Amino acid sequence: MAPVDSGLFDRLERFYDALPRPWARTEEIGSLTLFIREGEGWPYYARPRPGSHTPSAADLVDTRQRQRELGLPEAFEWVHETTPDLLAVAPSAGLDVLQAPLLVLDPAALVPDLPLRDAKLRYLDPAAPSFAADLRAARAVARLGFGAPAHRTALEISENTLVIEAAGPAERDAAPALTEEAVRQARDMFASGDYVTVVAESPTEGILAAATSQRVGEVAEIVGVATLPSARNRGYASQLTATLAGRLLTLGVNLIFLAAGDDDVARLYTRVGFRRAGTACIASPAAAPL
Repeated sequence: MAPVDSGLFDRLERFYDALPRPWARTEEIGSLTLFIREGEGWPYYARPRPGSHTPSAADLVDTRQRQRELGLPEAFEWVHETTPDLLAVAPSAGLDVLQAPLLVLDPAALVPDLPLRDAKLRYLDPAAPSFAADLRAARAVARLGFGAPAHRTALEISENTLVIEAAGPAERDAAPALTEEAVRQARDMFASGDYVTVVAESPTEGILAAATSQRVGEVAEIVGVATLPSARNRGYASQLTATLAGRLLTLGVNLIFLAAGDDDVARLYTRVGFRRAGTACIASPAAAPL
């Protein structure tokens, strides 16, 4: 793990707390802040409140109950280095925790833009007439890409993931249209300049990969890096990540980070200039025993 500046985790906590606030209302439950999105869009999470003590199992259980009442996913996120004791508390509240490698960009190691195989990069434009269709395609790529992780063992492959693994442009284009409210909110977020999505687009197959950056001041996170399963192994994900990182640097962002799904995915990002700095914890309800 690479050395990091002493203020890194404080900056990350401020980012995580500030990012949802323009688009969400909050409720304080014990030592947790629950972010509740206003309108349609990707739901937010509950996080330990900055400066508070470690949330208790009761805090987690009460927050899960409130999330169910609101029809929200029972989702929790935190940085292990900031709230290390929560990892031991979460299972007693019925949660499983994914420990995702947290990586930070080393600007000096960022790779240059390279030609893409059979595709060109394009930024989604919230003012373009094609924005709704582009956003629908990019989100479908993400859903299909994350539905069939590229790195997994044979024991993890089910009939459903085998179907998704073969997904291509036809499956992407079968995604339902977004509602007018979802498109309107996305336009507002993109128009703010703090959210940017870049896609790899083939002249014959359409959008094949996508990645998004979300920024608060001089800190930004790269999220949603995904490739249509039929278009993997062409270098799209790494180049989209590097392109977004380069763009953020030109805008004055001096801390760029991301969370990888596992160590195999993390290695992809280290090849374009990111270095392991910590662990992002992502908790959801534990699966019921068979």
